[in-house]
Amino acid sequence: MSAKSSNAKSSIDSPIDTPDEAPSGLDRIRRGRSGPITLGRVIALTAAAGLLAGVIVGPIIGGHTALAADTTSTQDHTVTVSGVGEVSVAPDVADVVIGVTVQKPTVAAVQSAAATSMTAVINAIKKDGVDAKDIVTIDLSLSPVYDYTGSTPRLIGQQLSNSVKVTVRKLASLAAVIDDSMSAGATTVGSVTFRLNDPTSVQTKARQLAMADARSRADELTAAAGVSVKGVASISETTTQTTPVYYASALDSKSAGVSTPIQTGTTDIVIQVTVSYLIG
Repeated sequence: MSAKSSNAKSSIDSPIDTPDEAPSGLDRIRRGRSGPITLGRVIALTAAAGLLAGVIVGPIIGGHTALAADTTSTQDHTVTVSGVGEVSVAPDVADVVIGVTVQKPTVAAVQSAAATSMTAVINAIKKDGVDAKDIVTIDLSLSPVYDYTGSTPRLIGQQLSNSVKVTVRKLASLAAVIDDSMSAGATTVGSVTFRLNDPTSVQTKARQLAMADARSRADELTAAAGVSVKGVASISETTTQTTPVYYASALDSKSAGVSTPIQTGTTDIVIQVTVSYLIG
C-alpha cells in the first residue's frame, strides 16, 4: 500500500512522463488541453489576451483620433468689394526734357559743337535757379548721316544728340527755364510733366476715402443679403497719378517778347482698394 501511494504522489507532482510510462497519443492531447496551469502558460495567455484587446480596441481608438484631427471649423464667409479715393491738388514740381541735336561733317566737329551748345543750355538753366543735382543726362547718341538721293547711300556727316531731364521745383520759373534754354542753343523741348514733390499726405487722404467707399459698398451688399460685416480678411491697394488737366494760366511773362505759356493744371492722386470683409 505504501509503494502505491508513493507512485501516485509522484505522478501528480511531476507533469513530465517518464520513458517507462509514456502516454498514448490520446492522453497527450488530453493533457495538452487540461494540463496543469504553469507560470509560463499564465504569461502566454495574458500576452495573447493583451494582443487581442489591442487588435479589437486599437481601430476604435484610432478611428476616434482621426475624426478629431479631421474636424475643421466652418469656412469663413466673405464679400469682396472695391473702393476708390481721389484727391486733386495743384502740382509743385515740373520735369522737362531739354535737348541739343547737332549735325556736322565729322565726329570731332559734331562732338565739339554739341558740347558747346549743351554747356550753354545747362548754364542758362542754372541761372534760372535750377540746382545742378536736378539736371540729369538721359540720352547721348551719335549716328551717321547718309544721302540716299543717288544710286548708293553716301555718308555726308555725323549727328549727335544730347538730352537732359530738368526738375524745376519753382514752377514760377519754368517758362524762363524753357525760353532761356532755347535761346542758349536747345533744339528740342518735350515731355513736360507735373507732380507733387511729396505726395504722402495726399495719398493718406485718398486712401481713407477709398476705404470709406469700400465699407459703404460692403454695408449695402450685406444689408441687402440680411447679414453684416464682422471683420476684414484682406486688403490690396493700387495707387495712380493721373495726367494733369491744364488750365489757361501762364506762370511767367516777360516785358520784352512773348514768353512760353505754361499751364500746370491739377494732379489727381487716385487710390483704389480691394477689400474682402468677413460677414455673418
